[in-house]
Amino acid sequence: MNVANLVSVLASLSWLLVIGSILFAGASVARGGRARSFASLVIGALALALVLSTVSQGLIFVQPEMRGVVISALQQTGIRAQPLQPGLRFVVPFFESVKTYPIAKQTYTMSGAAAEGQIAGDDSIVARTADGQEVRIDASVIFSLHPSEVVDVHIEWQNRYVDGLIRPKLRGIARDSAARYAVQEIYSIRRDELASEIEAELRGVLESNGLMLDAFVLRNITFTPEYASVIEQKQIAEQEVEKQAFVVKQREQEAEQLRQQAKGQADAVVIAAEGQAQKILIEAKAQAAALHAIGDALTTNPDLLQYTYVQELGDDVQVMLVPANSPYLFKLPELEATAGTPASE
Repeated sequence: MNVANLVSVLASLSWLLVIGSILFAGASVARGGRARSFASLVIGALALALVLSTVSQGLIFVQPEMRGVVISALQQTGIRAQPLQPGLRFVVPFFESVKTYPIAKQTYTMSGAAAEGQIAGDDSIVARTADGQEVRIDASVIFSLHPSEVVDVHIEWQNRYVDGLIRPKLRGIARDSAARYAVQEIYSIRRDELASEIEAELRGVLESNGLMLDAFVLRNITFTPEYASVIEQKQIAEQEVEKQAFVVKQREQEAEQLRQQAKGQADAVVIAAEGQAQKILIEAKAQAAALHAIGDALTTNPDLLQYTYVQELGDDVQVMLVPANSPYLFKLPELEATAGTPASE
């Protein structure tokens, strides 16, 4: 309980005290008491009641989410130019009164569903598209009063700004905007564009009247049963096309996978063949180099071939008989030298 409410309660109690004092004084006088002795009690209670009532009429507590408009008999315009800010405020008792307005966000909904909107029953916006199709639009407006323009709103609309401004303006703007689009466009690619167009136009109307548009929500668009059936059949056909496209894409991916596998196998075969060819080439080069080295060795030392032959004989060969002209007979220089020198005595 704020101070203003407390003073108001005390003022009410003080009037009860006045009534009680009068009844008590009357009863006492009827029993033979002196009226003068009770007059001061009644006058004191009456004075207290008047003071508290006067103060309670002047004290106003404005809630944080509210702003106060002071209707004043002391102003030439009949109203204070500036709204009362939140907190405990004082106005001139009996000459000024206060009307409070909320500045918190408010939501107004028009919907075809009975339990969604502010009005029971079907309150959707009926409109016609550019090609003559009937549509029903469900929408919500989230708005608030501009804190510094509450006085202007009171002068222009009082508390009728919802039913007198927001509701009729939104319905008219929605109908006019829907009439610029074909039903197919609203259903598919241009629904967001329609919502943006309605929001932009409604924002301008509200701002010029001291209100702020916080959000516009295009909740739903309902088509006629005939067109809804056409849409359903189209959706089924589109889903079937998408399904077939998915199957084709899946088959393409499988074929590509098999093609990549075959390519990998072919590449592996080519790489293996190239490796084998490289191996053969290296071996051939090695053999050629070895033969070339042997040829050079034989050219330098012709007897190397006979020596190699003898070296390759088995260990069990002790004596070999060959003709006198055999190529496997070696000249032994040291023996020849020995044979040509006479033995010394």
